[in-house]
Amino acid sequence: MTRTAEMPRTDPLTDVSSFVGRRHEVAAARKVLSRSRLLTLTGTGGVGKSRLALRLAETLRGTFRDGVEIVELAALEEGDLLEPTVAAALGLRGAGSEPMALLVNYLSDKRMLLVLDNCEHLLEECADFVDRLLRRSPQLRILATSRQTLGVYGEQVLAVPSLPVPEPGLPVRDIARHDAVRLFVERAAGVCPGFCLERGNAACVARLAQRLDGLPLAIELAAARLRTVPLEQLMRELDERLEVLEAGHRAAYPRHQTLRATMEWSFRLCSPAEQRLWARLSMFACGADLGACEAVCSGEGIDQIEVIDLVTGLVDKSVLIGERREDGLRYRMLESIREYGGAQLAAREERELHQRYIDHYRRLVDRNRIVEIVPDQLERYQLMQRELPNVRVALELCLSDRRLARAGLETASAMWSFWLLSGSLTEGRYWLERGLEQVREASARRARALWVYSMLALRQGDVEAATPRLEECHAIVRQTDDQVALPFAIRTSGVAAFSTGDPERGFALLEQSLALHRAAGDIGGVMFNLYYSAAYGSVGHPDLAAAYGEELLALCDVHHALVTRGYAQLALGIALWNLGQCRRAEALVQEAAAFTGEVNDRWCLTQCLEVLAWTAGDRGDHERAATLLGAAHMLWQSADASPTRLSYHAVWHERCVEQARRALGNRAFAAAFREGAKLGPVRVVAQASTGQASVGQAAP
Repeated sequence: MTRTAEMPRTDPLTDVSSFVGRRHEVAAARKVLSRSRLLTLTGTGGVGKSRLALRLAETLRGTFRDGVEIVELAALEEGDLLEPTVAAALGLRGAGSEPMALLVNYLSDKRMLLVLDNCEHLLEECADFVDRLLRRSPQLRILATSRQTLGVYGEQVLAVPSLPVPEPGLPVRDIARHDAVRLFVERAAGVCPGFCLERGNAACVARLAQRLDGLPLAIELAAARLRTVPLEQLMRELDERLEVLEAGHRAAYPRHQTLRATMEWSFRLCSPAEQRLWARLSMFACGADLGACEAVCSGEGIDQIEVIDLVTGLVDKSVLIGERREDGLRYRMLESIREYGGAQLAAREERELHQRYIDHYRRLVDRNRIVEIVPDQLERYQLMQRELPNVRVALELCLSDRRLARAGLETASAMWSFWLLSGSLTEGRYWLERGLEQVREASARRARALWVYSMLALRQGDVEAATPRLEECHAIVRQTDDQVALPFAIRTSGVAAFSTGDPERGFALLEQSLALHRAAGDIGGVMFNLYYSAAYGSVGHPDLAAAYGEELLALCDVHHALVTRGYAQLALGIALWNLGQCRRAEALVQEAAAFTGEVNDRWCLTQCLEVLAWTAGDRGDHERAATLLGAAHMLWQSADASPTRLSYHAVWHERCVEQARRALGNRAFAAAFREGAKLGPVRVVAQASTGQASVGQAAP
């Protein structure tokens, strides 16, 4: 099962500020992107590359037929995960073990702009990735931001300058026209309502903009200081700090020097406790809610009860950005501020901070296991998606230190249902491989990791990699008499048997595993087994498969388990179809399509489209069947999968295609198939769930 749920909507509290200036840069970038396929925005930290890229993405969205996609890379610290991270950001939760092949297959005919933000810390990996992607996707354009150029053939570079600052002695009217001044005045008004540029303060504001070299981040940090001091004192403090730094760093580039000075100045204006919190919060790759801040950052000079006031102080100083989401308030740092904070972290406190961080995210993973059939199943899944960059940091800390490798392996294994449901199969295998290399003793810990790895590999069709791991798992289970891992190992062997063309043995193993899960009272294990038994058993054992599907659906309804319910409807629908109960099968799958489309679960939606094509053909509506087959085809491709590779789809897919082609003729079939392939996401869901969408109007 694979699910890509929508994330809670973000409503920034501090980052909703308007975009100031950059008219010439926007025009220049648009011109370059109209004739070149790769544009890199370069510049020093804090100059506004990311903000400019987002502005460009917004203005160009209607220009590209297949839209604009933005991938934020600042939180990604492992180059090996670049390809699967971009694939996941595009909604490609594929079955294959090669994310680049999945991306190329999806993007090969797309006229799209792909924005890769913050490439500098993965420069070599990004350069290679971009080069390969552009060579194989002829209509793709890429906009990258980086402190350095990528060095890729055909790359066009736009150096993002500081905002224009006024020369000394200009009249107020002319000072007000400069973008650096406009930015300061706007942000100052945000912290001091009523602040405006006037004759009495214009010279001071102009000088401040000059001293800060027009750097947007430095200007915003300075403006935040007006919350507590008047403008003249702000200017004196800034002058003093810059003079000290200039004396000690004469060789530094001016903008780097200015940003460093502003950061140091902002840091020194914080209380000692705020300074500690700033440094500790740099651990979080994608921000954190208040509970995480308290759990990880309190101790050693910060009482837990103090954290909320310290966080508020850092928001007031523009060190932290507060974002209101549907699930609560979250705090994050701009990447330059996070980098500076990390450099201030004292070595003596790193070890204990890292341990608190690891402990927090191990608890979070354990508390939010999606395998549990509970009412907040969907919310757990969305939380895990949101926290994944932070969990990656914890995994990297564990697997970079042999003393902590066991904890890393346990955490990666505990996330097995997340890796499966999210389709993050390559990433799951990446962490498990690293852990298995270091944790070699025959133990329950290793046995669990082995069957999890095997299941992920089988889902990707990698039987060769799965087989030896699964054999070792069974050997450890026998050696240690591990009754907890036994049903999971047997279930995985059942899936492997189906994958290697032995469905009878596969179904028997799934039955055996299900019995063990029932005996152990493991409702989560029962749930997954019922799905596999209903889906894989639908062709050879449709009566039993339907009974399992009914049981799974009833479980989901009793426990309000929304994530699993769509799959229960799908599996039951396929079993009923094999029993000839076509109308109820169609109703179940249509309902599943509506929900999975709403939460953007492309894997389940793809299978729903496939089954609904069969039911349309059964009614004699072969044009609708061909249209649905075309829509499903595009999603199968984006998932690097095929209905012919799933035993419970293969036979009926071929029969549906043959009947529609015979009824319509080759030309009409091809036309309807093409129309389905052109449907956009909204029309695909409408077509699947109601059948009322127009098939004659393609998505733009």
